[in-house]
Amino acid sequence: MDAIQDEVRETQEGIDGVSVRGEVFDDPVAFIHAVREGISGEVLKEAIDALGGNRELFVRLLETSPGNLHRFYKRENLGRGASEEVLDTLRVFRYAVKVFGDQPTALDWLQSPLPALASEKAVDLFDTFKGRQVVMQVLRKIEFGEFS
Repeated sequence: MDAIQDEVRETQEGIDGVSVRGEVFDDPVAFIHAVREGISGEVLKEAIDALGGNRELFVRLLETSPGNLHRFYKRENLGRGASEEVLDTLRVFRYAVKVFGDQPTALDWLQSPLPALASEKAVDLFDTFKGRQVVMQVLRKIEFGEFS
């Protein structure tokens, strides 16, 4: 019984420093509800911090300028499109943390040029849905021992 409780607890964990419940990443219906409600600008700031202060990624992701990014921070709720992009980015980051065991190691991997991604940095692919899918595929292969 303890093993089952540990597994449930593990899948419900969020990302350190980001105020999004883990169930949002594990349950597609919870994810959809969170997107429809919209995440706050505070969650966006937390996401940037969690991903090593990578403001450039979120500038590309939200199709804004560096000078306008701070305006997103003040919003009570971001729109559906922006919320979905940020949450999906956090979902991939959370999976990397699961695969590598901790946030610093996951972040280091995401920010390193990778042969499996034609020497691109995984984090540089996060600004598109397809890019995040490709990173998830590589992470799954690592998790199951196909890449080292």
